[in-house]
Amino acid sequence: MITITDKYNCCGCSACSSICPKHCITMQADNEGFLYPKVNEADCIDCGLCEKVCHELHPFGERKPLKVYAAINKDEEVRLKSSSGGIFYLLAEKTITEGGVVFGARFDEQWQVVIDYAETMEGVKAFMGSKYVQARMATAYADAKRFLNEGRKVLFSGTPCQIAGLHHFLRKPYDNLLSVDIICHGTPSPKVWGRYLDEVVTAGRKAINDVQFRNKRNGWKAFNFTMEYNKDEQSVSLCSHHQQNHFMRAFLRDMILRPSCYQCQAKSGRSHSDITIADFWGINTEMPEMDDDKGTGLVLVNTDKGQTALDWSKTNHKETTADIAVVHNPAYFRSVDAHPKRAEFFARLDETESVNDLIVDCLRPTFKQRLRMSISLFKQLIKRMLRFAIGGVKQR
Repeated sequence: MITITDKYNCCGCSACSSICPKHCITMQADNEGFLYPKVNEADCIDCGLCEKVCHELHPFGERKPLKVYAAINKDEEVRLKSSSGGIFYLLAEKTITEGGVVFGARFDEQWQVVIDYAETMEGVKAFMGSKYVQARMATAYADAKRFLNEGRKVLFSGTPCQIAGLHHFLRKPYDNLLSVDIICHGTPSPKVWGRYLDEVVTAGRKAINDVQFRNKRNGWKAFNFTMEYNKDEQSVSLCSHHQQNHFMRAFLRDMILRPSCYQCQAKSGRSHSDITIADFWGINTEMPEMDDDKGTGLVLVNTDKGQTALDWSKTNHKETTADIAVVHNPAYFRSVDAHPKRAEFFARLDETESVNDLIVDCLRPTFKQRLRMSISLFKQLIKRMLRFAIGGVKQR
């Protein structure tokens, strides 16, 4: 029987609830909004399957990629709508063309995130773009297994812990499965996301038409958070730089992530995915010829199956090394540290009226932090003045 004694040891992948033959394990939200397994002990038959498929109890070993590429989808329209280089779209396109099924993360009717499947490219469009909220697995693992057993090709995409959970759930390899994960910073709380939406969109979530965490209208690196919704029979558009949007700031400062994200068991290739895709941060210094600020993808090919999964003729690509790629993407191998005020934030969440005000308050630098920043700025100013003075003397 699966028992959670430390929330740092549960990533919420749902493999345990998906495998249960008696359907006596449900995923229930805690006070922070993250899902954890709850066992109906009266119906449990102690078969032990839930423990056998738990990645936290039985983590895979580390694995190095076979090949590493910087890659760009040649279709500019697709790349513009993608978070980085538009590589996921190409993988999905090949799978759909071959009669397969694609699994990915989409928004539901309440603008929360769920893992679902699509059998057309029109359906795949809902999976495009980053979604910085932990997704519900729902019936995705069971659906994938059904399609695989029918002999159909399946592309299953998700976070590393979700892909690790998939492989544990399946319990055997499938030649017709292509597993694709991302380099994951961490998964924010659905509860915080819901509170943010309810505060910003006073007309209600049904009024929302679109949400983009990574809009590129000002470029790939300086991406914006955008939202469109209806209010009083008018269309309203919100747009803010990712460093100015309250929800994005809380996410990027590691204050609203799932506890397990701070000691992730699926990094460094331990998801055992066929392909890992991400933004190729640092491309402007490593391969400037591959950077036009419209998005460049990082592709880590982890298996022979992964190498043949992409139609490389539809990309501009250049091979590189894992050492060069991951130095700018430390989330590949290293978990982030929790923000010092994470516990305070969630302790106050249910009592506060404004989640935005709470985020601002908890992210406000302490006196010691402000003092250190002032000292650092003062030292930088002194150095610039000395360089200027020395330069001035030499010129005379």
